[in-house]
Amino acid sequence: MKNDCMPVSRTGRSWKAGEDEVKQFNTTAICVPEINYMVDISDKLAQIKVMVDKGDYFTINRARQYGKTTMLTALTKYLASEYLVVYFDFQDVGNAVFESEGAFTKGLSRLFMDAAEFQEVPIPSIYLDALGKLNALDEAEVKMDELFRIIRRWCRDSVKPIVLIIDEVDSVTNNQVFLDFLAQLRSLYIKKRADRRIKSFQSVILACVTDIKHLRAKIRPEDAHRENSPWNIAADFNIDMSLSENGICNMLEEYEEDHHACMDTQRIAQLIHDYTEGYPFLVSRICQLIDEIVVPAMGKFDAWTQQGLEEAVKLLLAESNTLFQSITKNLNNYPDLKASIRNILMEGAKVAYNPDQEDIAQMQMYGLIRNEHNTVRIANRIFETRLYNLFLSDEEMKNNVFSREGSLAKNVFVRDGRLNMRLILERFAVTFTQVFGPLEEKFKEKDGREYFLLYLKPIINGVANYYIEAQTRDETRTDVIVDYLGQQYIVELKIWRGDRYNKDGEKQILSYLEHWDLHTGYMLSFNFNKKKEPGIRRVALGDRVLFEATV
Repeated sequence: MKNDCMPVSRTGRSWKAGEDEVKQFNTTAICVPEINYMVDISDKLAQIKVMVDKGDYFTINRARQYGKTTMLTALTKYLASEYLVVYFDFQDVGNAVFESEGAFTKGLSRLFMDAAEFQEVPIPSIYLDALGKLNALDEAEVKMDELFRIIRRWCRDSVKPIVLIIDEVDSVTNNQVFLDFLAQLRSLYIKKRADRRIKSFQSVILACVTDIKHLRAKIRPEDAHRENSPWNIAADFNIDMSLSENGICNMLEEYEEDHHACMDTQRIAQLIHDYTEGYPFLVSRICQLIDEIVVPAMGKFDAWTQQGLEEAVKLLLAESNTLFQSITKNLNNYPDLKASIRNILMEGAKVAYNPDQEDIAQMQMYGLIRNEHNTVRIANRIFETRLYNLFLSDEEMKNNVFSREGSLAKNVFVRDGRLNMRLILERFAVTFTQVFGPLEEKFKEKDGREYFLLYLKPIINGVANYYIEAQTRDETRTDVIVDYLGQQYIVELKIWRGDRYNKDGEKQILSYLEHWDLHTGYMLSFNFNKKKEPGIRRVALGDRVLFEATV
């Protein structure tokens, strides 16, 4: 963390304007250390190299924009001193390559030849000539095993062990010829393990979103959903590819050296990690928005603060980027998956983590969830809020009365740039009573948080962020945190379970107020007791204050 804001480099050099090309944050294609601010991933590369040294074949299957291609590009350079690395990207070939065994084999032959020409992979001329002759044959005459004969001889004669990396495998996982290719790799791997005289690739690495172990083979129409595992020799890839708080901090320190924003790098790194859980695209996008949009609007000294970061989060949540589009597409394609996510968020459903359960496996594959103490959690706060907004918008489209009332009254709740949360609770309670009357007759417990968020969202929309505290979200209790122009408001939503339970809630609110250094907290109780006293009351919590609304 910079305390004196002096332009002193961690590398010991003095900084001079114009001395180096200014780096940028990047969220498109791969990140390059020489031109982009990025987290050092050398520790992860070292872990992957251990798997390569062991001769493992494995897949790196992570969600979209999780840094897979950046990782593989860096890995290619990292392994170069000990291994000969061949790196393919299946985005570079057309769909026609996967029409038949011959077309696929010829396509792979061209990829190897291109690697020799453009990546300077030292393939001996005898094997380049063999690949060229194979590619020159008529498609119907070409068999895949002929390519593997060339590969085996090349692996036998190569001075360095050969590592094969194939990126963007998803687009071909349902093609039979690709499954046959995996089966050939599997067969060669088994033979090599059984007889050391047989030579093959040292390691094969496939990168994709789909887990290769659970490919769905579309061989015949009646088998459209049959699972096929032609690569069950794949080793488990358990390396954490998320970015650590310390790694983010180091990246920000590099930025600070160049721009002297006087930021508290440790604090900003912590906040970014709190929002993203280290999801690489989200980390880079927040930093990019601060640097490119918030800095020009607020100035660099204010932009790299908590308020500036919250402004970037607001911009991020409002944009339609490719990552969010992918999430929405996957949810729309899998209605059961969407329903499961909604139950977790809107109803506080507790779902035990079980990797064999189809919905859970899909949610994790698409990066939507994580396993937290054997319980399913949404992957990060950004995804949570984006999904809350999606589900709330579905209700708003139905002309929901709570959303409409919140929107009509929004100007009443802001004075001098501060949110009047006490008045929001008071007016919500009135609206709620008008809609439901006696609570026990019409109201379902699980709907409470949804109605409040529907009321709150149009009031803060475009100005503030909100999120749900994951540690307290369940069927009877939720803590909503609102960041409004640099001010935090904590609202506990809960079902009334008696005085003792209520006192526990007050203690929890007090601990939050102490943590956030806030004077005032808020509570909204949904009370089914016929003897309840509806309305709002002021409760003293030591030197702090709680406003509790009861409906």
